[in-house]
Amino acid sequence: MRLAIVTGASRGLGLAVAEQLLDQQYQLLALSRRPSATLDAYAAERGATVQQWSVDVSGADCAPRLEAWLSKRGGGAFDRAVLINNAAVLGRVGPVERMAATTLADVLRVDLEAPALICAAFLRATRGWRAERRIVNVSSGAGRVAIAGWAAYCAAKAGLDQLSRVMALDEARLPNPAKIVSLAPGVIDTDMQADLRASDASEFPDLPRFMEFKASGQLAAPKDGAARLLAFLDRKDFGTHAVADVRTD
Repeated sequence: MRLAIVTGASRGLGLAVAEQLLDQQYQLLALSRRPSATLDAYAAERGATVQQWSVDVSGADCAPRLEAWLSKRGGGAFDRAVLINNAAVLGRVGPVERMAATTLADVLRVDLEAPALICAAFLRATRGWRAERRIVNVSSGAGRVAIAGWAAYCAAKAGLDQLSRVMALDEARLPNPAKIVSLAPGVIDTDMQADLRASDASEFPDLPRFMEFKASGQLAAPKDGAARLLAFLDRKDFGTHAVADVRTD
């Protein structure tokens, strides 16, 4: 049996990833602020196993709850355990000084602090498992190339890349190390892209480029982005490099 945990699984890329994991016969735990009726229906149609938690991944109780849940599972039943940290928020587009302190903090908590805490909980709880363990931290090209108006998001994704590099180094020193990749999934047609296109052009110099992505059909459908992400997850060389991009690696 195979187990998968996906954050931000109620819509967009996360929902598409969750559905395709169910197609691959994973037992699925989906963590989202609002559980998805679509995902429940998809699982029921296929006789698949899914649990959905209504949870804020950046909340203080999320990682401890996950660790306790995993600890009760035990590793003997699974030959693979996968964590996909997908949940993310963009925050206000524009110079950082114009972003409310609460919004700035929320971006950093959801996009960086929460994945760090959830990774730590997953690694601790599964340390004695014989199962193959893989972590995908969903990153972004914005973590590797600075984009005006995206200070918090770029900083969080850059931090996620470096977090993944360090965790991979630490895991490599241990028996049955988890394999970890911070993976940029490409430009995908999600609600976040729609929010970007609604931004104030005076505060987002790259707005025309993102408008062109949509107009010229350069945005991948969530189902296609999910398929590429999961194909990368299944690669024999997964984890060789802790930071990767589905478009170039």
